[in-house]
Amino acid sequence: MAGGLLALLDDVAGIAKVAAASIDDVAAGAAKASAKAAGAVIDDAAVTPKYLHGFEAKRELPIIWKIAKGSIRNKLLILLPAALLLANFAPWLISPLLMLGGAYLCFEGAEKVLHAFVPHDTHHGAEDEAEGDPAHLEEKKAAGAIKTDFILSAEIMTIILSGIPESNFWMEASTLALAGVGITVAVYGSVALIVKMDDVGLAMYAGGDWSLTRAIGRGLVRGMPYFMKLLTLVGTAAMLWVGGSIVIHGLEELGFGWLGHHIHDWAYAAGHAVPAAYEGFVEWTSKAAMDGVFGLVLGAALIPVATKVIGPIWGAIFGKDEEAAH
Repeated sequence: MAGGLLALLDDVAGIAKVAAASIDDVAAGAAKASAKAAGAVIDDAAVTPKYLHGFEAKRELPIIWKIAKGSIRNKLLILLPAALLLANFAPWLISPLLMLGGAYLCFEGAEKVLHAFVPHDTHHGAEDEAEGDPAHLEEKKAAGAIKTDFILSAEIMTIILSGIPESNFWMEASTLALAGVGITVAVYGSVALIVKMDDVGLAMYAGGDWSLTRAIGRGLVRGMPYFMKLLTLVGTAAMLWVGGSIVIHGLEELGFGWLGHHIHDWAYAAGHAVPAAYEGFVEWTSKAAMDGVFGLVLGAALIPVATKVIGPIWGAIFGKDEEAAH
């Protein structure tokens, strides 16, 4: 009896060790795979605050919560099963879908660059929104944000899937689920902090007992608009870099590797043109910059296609509101 009990306890301990190792593997895989989705994640965080424009401060967090719940539903109920089906029954589709998502990131980044130099008029849309019922407008904005999130989440989940080492079904499912939820919490938690930071600063400035508290509050209020601009710049650069690198890598897998090889050789030459201490940094930066330039060129080429062909078709199928929201 004692020997059997000890053997059972030994088996339980062994199972516990395997389970712990599996959890560690899932967490490590989720973190590593999520890092590859940086461009789309930053874009998600940079895009969401625009949906809160014009609402009372007390409604900002409830709206963010609505969008976050919609994002988790997108990832876990629709995109995760679709990604697992792809991985197990049509893995050859993953690379083309990644390239499609990369091209979309390039388009988004190039469009933001274009709008920075050629601002577009949004005054009429603002007037229309101001005249609408606040509750209806809130639902409309949240629904539009969730639809936009679906596109970005599809890119994120596909990128994560491509970064998961070959494993069994449950490991892939767990890693995708953990990474998807983790990214959603990180993105919308960050958005909540960003949109409420000016309120925190105002409260510190108005109610602070110490001059240092009031100074920090004043700095937060004045600094948030600049931080939002910086976030947009970083998000745009990340989209172009990640999108460009995804498309270039996809071309290599399809047998068109000349551009990727040239970029690698040029980055290698740039890295070896500086002292050894800076070699790795310069090589990586050079490659990222060239990937980004390619992404910008590709995105600029896609703008007329998206606005003249895809946009009207999308609007005809899903309605003008969704086309305008994009």
